[in-house]
Amino acid sequence: MSTTTAKKITFLERVERFGNALPDPMTLFVLGAALVFLVSALAAGQGWTSELSNAKGELLRSESARNLLSAEGFRWLFQNLIRIFVEFRPLGMVLAAGIGIAVAERSGFISTALKGILVYVPRQLLTPATFFAGIMSSMAIDAGYIVLPPLAGAIYKAVGRSPVVGIAAVSAGVASGFNANLLVTGLDPLLAGFTESAARILSPDYAVNPACNLYFMIASTIMITLLGWALTVWYVEPRLAARYPADKLAGEDSTGPAALEIAPRERRGLMLAFLSTLVAAAFLWACQHYPWGFLYDAPGSIGTGEGQTPFPTYISVIVPLLIVLFLVPGLTYGLVTGTVRSDRDVVKMMSDYMALMGNYVVLAFFAAIFVEAFAHSNLGIMVAIEGGNFLRSFELSSWAHMLAFIVVVAFINMFVGSMSAKWAMLATVFVPMFMTIGISPELTQVTYRIGDSVTNSVTPLNPYFVVLLVFMRQYVKNAGLGTLISALLPYAVVFGIAWSVLLVLWIQAGLPLGPDGPLTFTP
Repeated sequence: MSTTTAKKITFLERVERFGNALPDPMTLFVLGAALVFLVSALAAGQGWTSELSNAKGELLRSESARNLLSAEGFRWLFQNLIRIFVEFRPLGMVLAAGIGIAVAERSGFISTALKGILVYVPRQLLTPATFFAGIMSSMAIDAGYIVLPPLAGAIYKAVGRSPVVGIAAVSAGVASGFNANLLVTGLDPLLAGFTESAARILSPDYAVNPACNLYFMIASTIMITLLGWALTVWYVEPRLAARYPADKLAGEDSTGPAALEIAPRERRGLMLAFLSTLVAAAFLWACQHYPWGFLYDAPGSIGTGEGQTPFPTYISVIVPLLIVLFLVPGLTYGLVTGTVRSDRDVVKMMSDYMALMGNYVVLAFFAAIFVEAFAHSNLGIMVAIEGGNFLRSFELSSWAHMLAFIVVVAFINMFVGSMSAKWAMLATVFVPMFMTIGISPELTQVTYRIGDSVTNSVTPLNPYFVVLLVFMRQYVKNAGLGTLISALLPYAVVFGIAWSVLLVLWIQAGLPLGPDGPLTFTP
């Protein structure tokens, strides 16, 4: 092993040890809430105030802290504790979306659909299909880490290419493309909920559309697929194939031939599942465009005036629609393939999935207290104003602030693995802060998604890192952390640069990020 490699591994091991030494995200929220109580008492006692002025120097807003470390503060907390938890918007959105996702995932529909992308694609398009499947796997949250790497390794080996290349490519697609997709997934309402809660610290009626980043995510999916294809062909595969040639690894595959087959019943299930989804989508489209439909909006009913609604109906009910569009194909596939035999099977799928969400529910309880305390103490507004005044003094463009934010998030992602926990904390501070300098919450959210994604493939704190290492060791017995990192690092670097450039171009062009996804905010 070279000295350079040894230094890289030593650094990564230090990162891993430091990250593992951090408290659980739940504990971080408890400590954060305690800190809010202490700082609110100090700020109120010292009479700190924050003032927001416009470009003409006219005072727009003046805020002072409210002391929570007092009898009145604790009375507020205990009187409102249940409401704070129950009305925490991200909680209901995520759990509701999980009802449909549970059936689509546990019936086998999503994993078989992803498998079909790799199995039936022409050989010359295997690499872009590998990346595309990895990116689209975020529909089932983390299922891509489990389903796709062993399948990609087996398929690459079957066509005479190094299986290590297949594992590296699909892992980069799953990890680095985690926040991209062609569709609205369960991640979108989760992030939008936290963003909306943070935005309401400054603007109490602000609403965030769960699909607000969709246009940018579609463009990102295309870019990551094409860029990953080019990078694999021109750099990664020549390097890995030379070190781990397919012929020398031929006898080391533990994946059986069944991994490369989709049973006739599964194929029939997939076809009928996609057909049922088209029927459901057509029905919903009709409901939106015809007066008899429950999604129909009369002309002039959408806007900001009295009696108008800010979003079309289909946008305001995007999470229930998401339930339907996952539940319909999941049920159809399950009934055809036999994974769903009765209503009890459906209930069990939903219950098992919700059991996995138990950790999120606990996290949401303490995150809700932290966010609400930050807002009620007025510290949220004060930090936003002071932070905004500080940022405004640099007189930078919005894209420059966003590039700096990508770097901050990417660095934090090396030490804190949970996407939802990171955003719950960062959104509370950065969303209202950037709002004061005219940057929309939707733009801050999409920037966070970029920073969170690009280092997913190289952080040792990714909980699926060990799983990916196990899959790689099927072919390279002595593969270690350095082997996996060195295979994925080129993707992280190139994707980070390209994604940042795409964001700058998007901002400069003034394009919306998605439905109701503006780039700017007027304080």
